[in-house]
Amino acid sequence: MNRVFSHPQLAIVVQMRDVLAQAGIDAHLRNEYAAGAAGELAPIDTWPELWLARPRDTERALALIASVQQQSDEPDWQCASCNSDSPASFDYCWRCGADRRAGR
Repeated sequence: MNRVFSHPQLAIVVQMRDVLAQAGIDAHLRNEYAAGAAGELAPIDTWPELWLARPRDTERALALIASVQQQSDEPDWQCASCNSDSPASFDYCWRCGADRRAGR
């Protein structure tokens, strides 16, 4: 098994696991409950981690994770239809449902 991702927030690690699962990559969560050991261990050693069941999926998993992280670094976008701001991760306006690409 290969570790491909770690983050201090469990929700982020679970989100990445779900992204990999949607792509058919089997990933397992470790250190899910290790936060209680912080103080006895270095904080980074208690972070939740994602491990792959098949080492051959490593390159594809890392590319998917990098893609998701890059999307989260993008700025919010403004809907051309209703002028409301939507997060970069949304392809459709949260308010009116307009397609993000419609304004391009």
